[in-house]
Parts: sequence; structure tokens; C-alpha cells
Amino acid sequence: MIFATLFFPGVLLHETSHFLMARLLGVKTGRISLIPKQIDQQRLQLGYVETVQTDLIRDALIGVAPLITGGIAVAMIGFVQFDLPAVWLDLQWRETLSWQWLIDQITQIPDFWLWIYLAFVISSTMMPSKSDRKAWLPIAIVLGLLLAISLLAGAGPWLTLHLTPVLNQLFRSISLVFAISVVLHLLIWPPFFLLRVALERVTGLRLA
Repeated sequence: MIFATLFFPGVLLHETSHFLMARLLGVKTGRISLIPKQIDQQRLQLGYVETVQTDLIRDALIGVAPLITGGIAVAMIGFVQFDLPAVWLDLQWRETLSWQWLIDQITQIPDFWLWIYLAFVISSTMMPSKSDRKAWLPIAIVLGLLLAISLLAGAGPWLTLHLTPVLNQLFRSISLVFAISVVLHLLIWPPFFLLRVALERVTGLRLA
């Protein structure tokens, strides 16, 4: 219950993302749980959503949903609440990098500890689990084969002209989201990591 309480906002967003994506794609769902469940002697599952077996595409989209929503949530906290792009511009104009100045700037934000807590628990629970990633490898193989066939067929110039700009913008956006997540983790990782390690040692359980 300690783990469930501490990570509840992130677990709620994670499992809700699975549920809503499944419903959006027309996949039937079963039981939904936000109550921690001990898998074995050393692992703890904080929540789950049961879905019926479907095709690889929909399985992959349902599995990746928490990463998408979690990434958006963390990016919004970084952009809107912490205004990290403006802070970064200010840093670029300064002659020397001052971590004390950076911390002072961010900690002056209203409800700082609430937003830093939400950023931590969301980014800590947004990564897909092993079961969420089961459809990723087959899809990656199929996409790789399709790309290879397209290149062999001479579609390289067309792909470069029409697909590259879209992928470039997509990867730039993804990189920005993860960059903000990394910055937030650098600020809050040490105390929360020590807290998590202490809880795992006291309870003898590891989060799955």
C-alpha cells in the first residue's frame, strides 16, 4: 500500500491510457485494477488492465499508450509549469552555468513540490511493461522488411522527399519530450531514488 499510495497518480494514468486506447480501437476490456498485487516473492505489480487478444497493430498501440500520455504529461509540466525552454534560454545568456541559479529559478514556481512529485511518478510509471511490449518486435521486423523492399524497388528518393520531413519533426518532438523528462529526473532523482530503494529494502519487494 505504501508503493500504491506513492505512485498512484502515475499508475492511474498508465492503466487509464491502456483502457482508453483499447476502447478507442474497439478492443474489449476485462478487469481493471489499481490495487497492488504481489507477483512472486520479490516483484510487485501496481495495476493492470485486461484486454482480449487482438491483432499486432492494436496490441502495440495499446501497449505504447502510457508512454504517449505520460510523455505528453511530463512535457506539459516542463513547458507550462516549469517553463524550461525559457530557463534554458536564460542559461545560454549567462557566462557560467550556475546550478544554484537554476534550482532557485525552478523552486520559485507555485506548487513546485506538487508538480515535481507528479513529474517523477508519471515518468517513473509511463514505461511499457514486458507484456505491453510483446507486439513491438514483430511489428519492427515487418516495418524493417517493408522498408528494405521499398529501397530495393527504387523508392528511396520518394521516401526521402515525402517521409523524411515528417519523421524528422516526429523525432524532434519525441526528443524534446524525453529531454524535459531527463532534466526533471536530474533534479529530483537522488532523493526519490533513495526513498524507493529504502522502501524496497524494507518491504522486500521490487516493482515489476
